[in-house]
Amino acid sequence: MIELKAIKKSFQTKNGTINAVNGVDLAIKSGEIYGVVGYSGAGKSTLIRMFNGLETPTTGTVSVDGQVISSLKGGALRKARQNIGMVFQHFNLLWSRTVIENIMFPLEIAQFPKALRLKKAKELIQLVGLEGRENAYPAQLSGGQKQRVGIARALANDPSLLLCDEATSALDPQTTDEVLDLLLDINKRLNLTIVLITHEMHVIRKICDQVAVMEDGKIVEQGNVLDIFTKPKEAVTKRFIQQDSNPDLGDTNLVVEELVQQYPEGKVVRLTFHGEQAKLPIISKVVKEDGIDLSIIQGSIQQTQEGAIGSLYVQLTGESLKIDDAIKNLRTLRVEVEVITNAES
Repeated sequence: MIELKAIKKSFQTKNGTINAVNGVDLAIKSGEIYGVVGYSGAGKSTLIRMFNGLETPTTGTVSVDGQVISSLKGGALRKARQNIGMVFQHFNLLWSRTVIENIMFPLEIAQFPKALRLKKAKELIQLVGLEGRENAYPAQLSGGQKQRVGIARALANDPSLLLCDEATSALDPQTTDEVLDLLLDINKRLNLTIVLITHEMHVIRKICDQVAVMEDGKIVEQGNVLDIFTKPKEAVTKRFIQQDSNPDLGDTNLVVEELVQQYPEGKVVRLTFHGEQAKLPIISKVVKEDGIDLSIIQGSIQQTQEGAIGSLYVQLTGESLKIDDAIKNLRTLRVEVEVITNAES
């Protein structure tokens, strides 16, 4: 469906060359919800704008449905864009037009007959849950309703690909979940491929099938969402997951320092459970068989599209060899174990 090969994008500034995207390869299957996550400046916004030709790569190719978007210009590019919808962070609605007029706007540009524009807009209003608000103006809508209009407008041309550029970052948590549920429903109903970028791991966890983590213009880690959450490899990925699973704990480095101070004995470890593991008495089994003491520091359970993920921070105390045996046994039971710190004797 979508393939990016050796993508680089450089910008010339008075301070020199900035490599916003630096050697990205990506393949996205039809019907997937694919998330790209990264902190500000990682290059994710520049990357997504190359999917529909709003940005042209300095080198490399972008292909969508067999078309090399990165090589199209003029009318050919405008025609290709009709098959790619885009939802923006700040809605980008026409404030002088009503809800139904905003949704009809892309069809008006494409010169669809008025009756057909009206029929399609009414169907989309029902799809995104805006019945009764057809004649309201954007200023009369909540943030969530505005974004629903943005989503409906992006779907007006029946695209096969929907791009979401930080589509929920301007919304409160409850409204964010409602919009994400809507995107998930649209994906399933229409078998629509969705690519979204975000700096919120919660968004990735809730609806995405696959995820790519960006840092300094590069994809540093990518894969199935469940695998990334349970077996993160890169420091930036671990930081995202830490902030999602324990948002009150703040930055991971500060968390480690705090744990070292509060729990100086034994070892502090992070245990990750998923699937059937969550139903097994693993903790009690290890405590009994290995003869160690275990204190729970903090835990959480979160949902992904492939099931629940449990995260548990514990302090293991006792004889050093027994603690090491307990960690080995936990891994034998297919529990992901990350040692946070060793105690100083």
